[in-house]
Amino acid sequence: MLEPVRIQTEDFSVEEEVRALKSTSKRIGAVVTFCGVARDFSRGHRIESLEFEQYQSMALRAMEKLRQDTLERFDIIDVRIVHRVARIPAGDNIVLIVVGSEHRKEAFEACSWCIDTLKNTVPLWKKEITPEGESWVEPHP
Repeated sequence: MLEPVRIQTEDFSVEEEVRALKSTSKRIGAVVTFCGVARDFSRGHRIESLEFEQYQSMALRAMEKLRQDTLERFDIIDVRIVHRVARIPAGDNIVLIVVGSEHRKEAFEACSWCIDTLKNTVPLWKKEITPEGESWVEPHP
């Protein structure tokens, strides 16, 4: 069984994550996902790839706390969070949030809050690789 919170270099399967979430409870009536994907254009530049770095133990602890906070803050059943750290070509997956609840409203609210909070609290750094060179991106929600 896949851990509900992970940082990994390899791609993830949205279908496997949804299946794992749904296996936690038959009460789940709504599943909402957010899948962040590397764009090929940002801030006026063509992007070839993104590179994510982390402070491993600190980032994983922050993501685990985020999961717990999301479970406590919203009327949901489960949440899964997966983030990649590697060089990620344009078009590839970066981050996945999967939320299960009895009803859709709570799942949508929890998913939105979770990704916004992740971007503001988890120590992950993003570098854009362009034909002109590389530059670190300031965090933003």
